[in-house]
Amino acid sequence: MPTVMTTDLGQVHIADEVIATVAGLAALDCYGLADMAPRKGMRDSLSGLLGREHPARGVDVRTLDERVEVDLSIIVSYGTRIPEVAENLREKVRYTLKETFGIVADKVNISVQGVRVVGER
Repeated sequence: MPTVMTTDLGQVHIADEVIATVAGLAALDCYGLADMAPRKGMRDSLSGLLGREHPARGVDVRTLDERVEVDLSIIVSYGTRIPEVAENLREKVRYTLKETFGIVADKVNISVQGVRVVGER
């Protein structure tokens, strides 16, 4: 369900996929994050098989009425403190969504799917 913003000039409908893309790009900019983990979805699996990276990989957005919830599946870098990485990630995604769309994310849920050693791919 798209997020609807009403202005003096009319309405703006923002698709969940757009919010997921912006959240994914913001997440990739955080220290300690090695990569986004693919969700158990067809889109992420197909992108991986085709060798394409999708900015919304590992991001799921749900909009319920006026509430927006973001789920992130991540892989952290070995040696980083996971609680600090998660908190920085939450703050960065919330700040980016607020500055980009004026949307306040009610919840940013983070699921750590793995750890990657630096230099390992």
